[in-house]
Amino acid sequence: MKSADSIEVRKYGDSGPHAALLHGGPGAPGEMAPVAKHLSRDFRVLEPLQRLSGDIPLTVALHVEDLHNVLREIPDSEKIRLVGFSWGAMLALTYAARYPEQIERVIIIGCGTFDEQSRRIYIDNMAGRMKSGEQKRIKQIEALLVLEKDRGRRNKLFAELGAIYSRIQSFKPHADCLDDVLCFDEEGFRQIWSDTLSLQKQNIQPAEFANIRAQVTMIHGKDDPHPGRLINKSLAWYIPNLQYFDLPRCGHKPWNEQYAKDDFYNLLAGNLE
Repeated sequence: MKSADSIEVRKYGDSGPHAALLHGGPGAPGEMAPVAKHLSRDFRVLEPLQRLSGDIPLTVALHVEDLHNVLREIPDSEKIRLVGFSWGAMLALTYAARYPEQIERVIIIGCGTFDEQSRRIYIDNMAGRMKSGEQKRIKQIEALLVLEKDRGRRNKLFAELGAIYSRIQSFKPHADCLDDVLCFDEEGFRQIWSDTLSLQKQNIQPAEFANIRAQVTMIHGKDDPHPGRLINKSLAWYIPNLQYFDLPRCGHKPWNEQYAKDDFYNLLAGNLE
């Protein structure tokens, strides 16, 4: 399935309410496929594969409009559930703030940061977990990205960097866990994260989240280096009906965690029904 603006959308399930799953990165389409397949038992799931970088500079607003082109195909009589992971959680909140009438519930998983204090803690947490070999390789990749001009090689380096960060952000991932990301978009990551920070510096976010009318639930791993409770505090000022749940022995991506996977899916289903 493709939207009116030609982003690809994978569909799962044929009955139940609609739920749209928003992947993170930015620039890591496909990573929520395991969650989409799990939820397809009870929901009609849409997995929009966000626009990659190209001739048009990527912005948060462009991703919001792409998502709107997807969701407006759903009948007006049906309210929609949004589930966003990491950067996708930030996109879900943005969409729910700009199209509040359309969204019934929002679930944000491993949400990204909205202030400098949270980002500093995240950076410190990551640094404290890195092994010396990982630190060395990350610095090598960052240095190579400064010089590399070829898009394909940049994306390959970005994918390696993502794999290292994913390991650091995990608590006890499944040994047979497979990476479901279809491709990596390093340029798209840079463009979107720059625009995201710009919205925060202009005090547009998280302030605009006060427009959200949907019930918002935040699910966060206790062992995620992103400081969940501090991020929750920064959002709760603007989203008074925000519910917060943290999962013990759980890193950034709950569905890939040995100890937290079942509890995560139970919690997710309970808050989507």
